[in-house]
Amino acid sequence: MGKYILRRLVMLIPTLLGMSILIFGMLRLLPGDILDIIAGTDAQVNEEQMEKLREAMGLADPIPVQYVKWMGNMLTGDPGNSMRSGEPVAELLARALPITLELAILSVLISTIIAVPLGVISAVKRDTPLDFASRVGGLIGLSLPSFWIATLMLLFTSKYFNWTPSLKYVPIYENPIANLKQMILPAIAIGIQLMAIIMRMTRTTMLEVMGQDYVRTARAKGLQDRLVLYRHALKNALIPVITVIGFQLGALMGSSAIVEVIFGLNGMGNTLLQGIFNRDYTLVQAATLYLAIVFVLINLAVDVLYGFLDPRIKQG
Repeated sequence: MGKYILRRLVMLIPTLLGMSILIFGMLRLLPGDILDIIAGTDAQVNEEQMEKLREAMGLADPIPVQYVKWMGNMLTGDPGNSMRSGEPVAELLARALPITLELAILSVLISTIIAVPLGVISAVKRDTPLDFASRVGGLIGLSLPSFWIATLMLLFTSKYFNWTPSLKYVPIYENPIANLKQMILPAIAIGIQLMAIIMRMTRTTMLEVMGQDYVRTARAKGLQDRLVLYRHALKNALIPVITVIGFQLGALMGSSAIVEVIFGLNGMGNTLLQGIFNRDYTLVQAATLYLAIVFVLINLAVDVLYGFLDPRIKQG
């Protein structure tokens, strides 16, 4: 197992290198840059001043030189300063990352706690009214965009309960209750679609596993249905479900931007969105690369977990 993890970590190097090139190149393909935004708000900036600003920000260098400088700074742990505010990017991301990470983890926890048992029950009670209701609910959950759910939740709680989440983020270690009140609505808004995905995947894999020979053999030996279900069927059925959960956890960290904006959370998604609007290359490059690193590490953790769930899987 140790050799397998080491090999996967080594494989991450070319993966992240390719991602960094892609991120850097695609950002440069966007029309205009931060100097165009600055010049648009200040009519007194002339061409000479623009050129001096471009040199000061390192935008006058050839693109390959800019990339090498940026990667050198990233490898030393200094992503630089924001081109817009001048604030160190590391400090901006250090404030934003815990918010998005907590939001994504809370969404996955809520979705998994509800969806896995519902998927199991739906598979066991196949073609019953409960199964039909679960499948219809899953289709509805897949069809509803998270930003629409978030907007309705905010409108509903503010109009009928005169309650809105605090706009100032409260860390969980300072006040867990206030933090949960602030994060629960956006987490549910993001998690509803994920809940539908996990429920449908759990139902499908459970139906497949319950038809396997080893499950029929366990029942033929006289084991109770509950033991067969949880000890033999569910453990193997969870392998593809964990794949989906791991993938979605990484995806949620990058796709929660609109929900963060709606609820006033300055997480990675909101920070990244503002950086793109402002053409803040330094901020966007660092934020996107950090999200990519988190994503690949989550997938590595999922792969390692396979070996513990199913010993038949060889990590060779």
